[in-house]
Amino acid sequence: MIYLISAIILLGVLITIHEYGHFIVGRMCNIHIYRFSLGMGPIIYKRIDKQGTEFALSAFPLGGYVAFHSDKVVKDDSELAQNLTPEQRANTFESKPRWQRALVMLAGPAANFLLAIGILALIFANSIERQFILEVGEIPDSYLVQNTQLRQGDELIAINNKSVSSLQEVRLELLSFAGASGYLDLTFKSKNGSRQFEVPIPVKNFLSSVESQANPELFLGFNLAIKLQPIVGVISSDSMAGQNGLKVNDRILEVNSLTIKSFEDLAGYLNSYQDSEIDLKVQRSDQIIYLNIPLGTRINGEGFEEKFIGIMPGMKRSLASSIFKGIYETYNLSAKTLTFVGKMITQDLSTQNLSGPIGIVQMAGDTAKGGFLPFLYLMALLSISLGVLNLLPIPVLDGGQLVMLGVEAIRGSPMPERMESFFYMFGWIAVGSLMIFAIFNDISKFL
Repeated sequence: MIYLISAIILLGVLITIHEYGHFIVGRMCNIHIYRFSLGMGPIIYKRIDKQGTEFALSAFPLGGYVAFHSDKVVKDDSELAQNLTPEQRANTFESKPRWQRALVMLAGPAANFLLAIGILALIFANSIERQFILEVGEIPDSYLVQNTQLRQGDELIAINNKSVSSLQEVRLELLSFAGASGYLDLTFKSKNGSRQFEVPIPVKNFLSSVESQANPELFLGFNLAIKLQPIVGVISSDSMAGQNGLKVNDRILEVNSLTIKSFEDLAGYLNSYQDSEIDLKVQRSDQIIYLNIPLGTRINGEGFEEKFIGIMPGMKRSLASSIFKGIYETYNLSAKTLTFVGKMITQDLSTQNLSGPIGIVQMAGDTAKGGFLPFLYLMALLSISLGVLNLLPIPVLDGGQLVMLGVEAIRGSPMPERMESFFYMFGWIAVGSLMIFAIFNDISKFL
C-alpha cells in the first residue's frame, strides 16, 4: 500500500504544480479558464470562484489539467460559451498575443524547475552534505602508466573541464560522452596538492555496452578510491571538541603536525593513538586556527578501548548557499537529462533506464521507506525530468505548442487545421509509443 500511496502523492504534487504554472500565468494574461482539475475522470467535488473558474477534484488522482477558454471549445461546444459574460467570452487563448501564449506554455515546465530548486534547497539546508575526494587507486592500464604522469594518490577534479567531486558527478559526466571517440580530458591534482595537470585518455565508441554504462568509472583505466574530506559536519554533544573551539565546517589540515588529507587518515591515526588530547590545525573560512582537543574514550565493536574526537564528516550549508546549490543542480540535471534523451535517440545510451508508471511506483515506495528526504529528492529529480520532457518539440507537449506558435509567427497566421490535426496525431502516437515502451521496460525488470 505504501508504494501506491507514495506514487499518488508524488505524481499528484508534480502534476498539480505543473498545471498550476499554466493556470497562474494564464490568469495573469487574463485568459478565461473553465476548470482547474486535480485528477482525471468523473468530478467528485467542485467549487467555482468569483472569476468563473471551476476548481475540481476528480476521481482518478493521477493527472490533472487546466481547461482554457478557446475558439476550438466554442466551436465544438457552443452551449459552454452561453453562460459566459461578454468579457469572459472575448478572453480566449487565441485572442492573446503570441508572447503571452508562449509564456503560458512555458509556465508549466518552469513551475517544475522552481519546485525542484525549492526541494533541493530544502534538502541541502537540512542535511549534512558529505564532501568527497576522488583519489586515484591502482592503475592497471599500461598506457596511462607509461605515457602519462598519472600516479596513485593523485586526485581527479574535473572531466572535460567540468568539476567533479562525487561518484555520482563522475558517472553523469562520463555518461554524457557515451558513444564518443577521441579523447577524454581529465584534470588531476597531484598527491601533494602542489600542482594540477591534465591527462587525455583515448576512447573509441566509449561506454557502448549496457554493462559499461552501469559503472562507467570502471572503464577509465584506473581505479577510484572514494574518500571523505576532513571537514567537520557534526560535533557530538558528549564531545569536548565543541567546548574547546572546534566548529562545524572546520577543515582539519593537521593532527599533531601530521598532514591529514582525508577523514580516513584521521580515523587511522586515532586507531593507535594513546594520549588524552590532540593538537589540530584547522582552516575556518580564510583563517588558520590551532586547537587543543581533549579526547573521549569508548569501547569499539570489537571490545577494545579507543580514542575519539566526537565528530562526523560533512558540510553544513547556509540557506543562501543551499538555494544557489539547488539552482545549479537543477540546471545541471536538466542539461544532463536533455543530453541523455539525445543519446538514447542516437542509441549511444541504453534505454533500459527509461522508467514508466510501474517503475515510478517502485521508486516512490522504496524512497518513502528510506525517509522523507530521499522521497523529496526523488520528487525533485522527477520534477526536473517532467519539466525537460515537456519542453521537447512533440505535439501535445508544451514544447510542441511552442513549435506551433513559432510556425504561426513565421506564417503570420495559425497552422492549417488539417496540418494541425496531423501534427497532434503524430504527437499522440509518439507519446503513446514512448509510454508503451517504458511500461515494457518496467515489466522486463521484474521477469
